[in-house]
Amino acid sequence: MYGLVTHRTAMAHMRKAPLLLSLLAALVTSAAHGAAYPDRAVKVIVPFPAGGVTDIAARLITQRLSERLGQQFYIENISGAGGNLGMANAARAAVDGYTVLFASSSIVVNPSLYRHIPFDAEKDFAPVTKAGASPNSWLVNNDFPAATMPELIEAMRAQPGKLSVASPGAGTTPSLSIEMLRQSVDVHFVTVPFAGGGPLIQSLLGGFTPIACAAIANSVPLIKQGKIRALAVTSRKRLVTLPDVPTLDELGIKDQEAETMTGVFVPAGTSQDVVELLAKEISAIVRMPDISSRLLEAGIIPEGSSTADFTAYIKAEIAKWKRVIERGGIDRI
Repeated sequence: MYGLVTHRTAMAHMRKAPLLLSLLAALVTSAAHGAAYPDRAVKVIVPFPAGGVTDIAARLITQRLSERLGQQFYIENISGAGGNLGMANAARAAVDGYTVLFASSSIVVNPSLYRHIPFDAEKDFAPVTKAGASPNSWLVNNDFPAATMPELIEAMRAQPGKLSVASPGAGTTPSLSIEMLRQSVDVHFVTVPFAGGGPLIQSLLGGFTPIACAAIANSVPLIKQGKIRALAVTSRKRLVTLPDVPTLDELGIKDQEAETMTGVFVPAGTSQDVVELLAKEISAIVRMPDISSRLLEAGIIPEGSSTADFTAYIKAEIAKWKRVIERGGIDRI
């Protein structure tokens, strides 16, 4: 009898073993993707050189992520091909949460601008949050006679095809803002693309290209110092840091909203727990008074959107810039 009971007990334990092992595996997996994350350093890819708008925002935010989550979040700048090289690198990374992408608006523009692109913006990435954005601005050299945006438009109409407008490069949102204005008010001028915001500002300061459209982040200090003049911004509202500069919308020039966003992504397939943790932490960081003020001083409006809102924003921006590029007949690169 004793032997029979012992046998039955053993068999019962054996039947329970797979269930216990499954529960243990679930607990280990949960710990690996939940409370234990991150348990080692996290690589943050910025697909542009150091010092740009995206890089500035990424460095401010990753420093606080390191402090709050107890592991180092380190920047790796992988630039080239309008951001495509760095974004492709992030798209191919392991889906373990240890590669994070801080991208600009190139992620929503490039699919319509490049003939061949090494990633799918909507399928290869999981959106985390829109950390912030820098609206574009219309700028003039101090010696240029137009004092307002309407006066600039009148000057363009009076001299069709003769005035030069600088952009920080083909396919950037400022270059597309230039195209949006051209389509909206039917003016004609020469667009001069530069290799980034730095060379553009130098040309504007020197008066070689007396008009420019650029992300406001590159210009705030110079505007405050009175070295260049801002005629308008492309945001919905005036900037707190430049309250005297009107929006194009309030000047009656509609549907010109455009910005260079700082968006955070992880490779598609990354655990939802990781996505939610990063979204929560980054949203909290950009709302911290010291971080928020530093972003604003750099011309970046902090946001920290929900993952759902950011996903909808990405879809809308891809469609919007596709329309602008196709309507303008802009050749693919």
